[in-house]
Amino acid sequence: MLYKSAADWQAAARKRVLLFGMSGLGKTRLASLLRDQGDWFHYSIDYRIGTRYMGEHIADHFKREAMKVPFLRDLLMTDSISIESKIRFHNLAPLSTYLGKPGDPAKGGLPFDEYMRRQEQHRAAEIAALADTPQFIARAEEIYGYANFVCDSGGSICEVVDPWDPADPLLRLLEDSVLLIWIEGSDAHTEELVRRFDRAPKPMYYQPDFLRTRWNEYLQETGLAEDQVDPDAFVRWTYARALAHRQPRYAEMARRGVTVQADEVAQVEDAAGFEALVARALEAKGQ
Repeated sequence: MLYKSAADWQAAARKRVLLFGMSGLGKTRLASLLRDQGDWFHYSIDYRIGTRYMGEHIADHFKREAMKVPFLRDLLMTDSISIESKIRFHNLAPLSTYLGKPGDPAKGGLPFDEYMRRQEQHRAAEIAALADTPQFIARAEEIYGYANFVCDSGGSICEVVDPWDPADPLLRLLEDSVLLIWIEGSDAHTEELVRRFDRAPKPMYYQPDFLRTRWNEYLQETGLAEDQVDPDAFVRWTYARALAHRQPRYAEMARRGVTVQADEVAQVEDAAGFEALVARALEAKGQ
């Protein structure tokens, strides 16, 4: 680990961390809090994916839809308008909209093969964005003067690495650059995440084998053809299974770093509180 003990962490002039765990447990809130303190650089993996690595895919998707409207088509063809994505740290809707959901096209669903193609684009983009972490650590300090660095990873980080492989190249790169911090939720958090997702199901990235298995299971269980599947119904059905699938992957990743509880993270109000929380986690790991 980058910091061997609580004393190492507390004495470090440069504190560098990566937050991981399920979406909705406080990663972005905590990273934003640290950024707002003024001396932490906030590197958002989802933002990097949506701007640097999938920005053209997203913008081209918007343009294809616009070209279906004669009025907008004429304006695009004469360069009278431009269309671009407006992704923000707290608004990743353009990325989610592009990923989409499989199923009935009348309900906004994608053909499964197209859905998987976009999933693969996201996988490659997420790996590239995570691999950029050391570069952004250097840029944050050299250009902007930030000694402290927080990487706000996506919930699917555990899907693009092999947590059980000690030689996994991406995890090794990250271990050498940042302290991995798992924000672990309780059973109550899981229930709330499922309720929240059920109210507003959104596209997500899933490991290909997991996704194909779930898709085939859903088709067999419901007896529906691919183009009859309600996209929202499928992603709702898949979500709870994804939580169970990811939990052991997160736990194995945490062996390379430390674990903090989501309830503890929710109580952090400033950078000092965060640094104290990490120190306690390092102490607990050393016992």
